[in-house]
Amino acid sequence: MSSWWRKLFGGGVPDGFTGSLEPDENVVASAALRGGGVLYATSLGLWVPGEDRPRRVGWHMVSKVTWGNGVLELIEAHEITAGEAVLLADQRPVRFVLERAGKLPDVVHVRVNGSIRSRHRRELPGGGAWFVQRKVPGRDGIVLQVRPDPGTDSEAVRRVAKEVASLIQQALE
Repeated sequence: MSSWWRKLFGGGVPDGFTGSLEPDENVVASAALRGGGVLYATSLGLWVPGEDRPRRVGWHMVSKVTWGNGVLELIEAHEITAGEAVLLADQRPVRFVLERAGKLPDVVHVRVNGSIRSRHRRELPGGGAWFVQRKVPGRDGIVLQVRPDPGTDSEAVRRVAKEVASLIQQALE
């Protein structure tokens, strides 16, 4: 696909991209990084530089992303299954300094927020947790994600996550 067509409509594999896009995955925005590398926003996630080649962070695995002063800061989640729910643990923030942002920050904001169907907070022993229902790009259905605050009782989180997932499942039947 020619570069002007890609810029106008998105999609295709950009020149120099060494990742492997899914058949229905399209690049919708990109931004070069200061010091080398590129961030690519696709229909399925944000491609970030990896050790050997870029890797995709699915929109549903972005716990938080902020944009300011030319820096996009990403907090990616690590998931642990707890019955029908997924417990999330935030990884350390990673900062990307963009040469020119273009539409990338706006696309990232829209995609991350667009994956969220509902969210609520619940206080638990030792802290609290966010309960978020999200659409996983490329899959049918909604997944329940639970992101506890640091220090929250992990057994309480698991118990409540399983209960909430069970209630949601019953409501869907």
